[in-house]
Amino acid sequence: MHIHKYEKWWLVFGTGTLVAFLLIIGVSAFHAGTHPNNSKWTINYEKVNEIAPFDNPGVHKVEGKDWDYEVVLVASAFSYNPMEIEIPVGSTVRFIATTTDVVHGFEVAGTNINMMLEPGYVSEKITTVDKIGEYTVVCNEYCGTGHAMMYSTLKVVDSDDNSSH
Repeated sequence: MHIHKYEKWWLVFGTGTLVAFLLIIGVSAFHAGTHPNNSKWTINYEKVNEIAPFDNPGVHKVEGKDWDYEVVLVASAFSYNPMEIEIPVGSTVRFIATTTDVVHGFEVAGTNINMMLEPGYVSEKITTVDKIGEYTVVCNEYCGTGHAMMYSTLKVVDSDDNSSH
């Protein structure tokens, strides 16, 4: 059987593209670390509300750490606990979050805070909040019928205003 030279070129091109694609996927999956959450901190997602620090969600001032505040957050079906987070401007904050049910997102719109929350894993992010304002926290991972209503608020306030509360 005779194959035209242009058909041979397309067969070589198609096979080469397939091989290149598989190599890229393989390298990104194993070498570059594109894989499920590799958090060293795991948790029993059925008992999140009984396990420290998630038994006391909220904003906590800390001493002797590289950060000023810890925000402990629990996501569950279409809500965040706490619903409102207030941090003084210029503070370094460690966000610690998990979920009690399905995969949720935790994205603070307009900032570099963006985490995926997976059942059984604890996600962490340390950042400095340096702009006063009110930021919307949204779930950026589809989590069910109430997904669009899952939001919260991060308020970055002047530290002088905060001391009066």
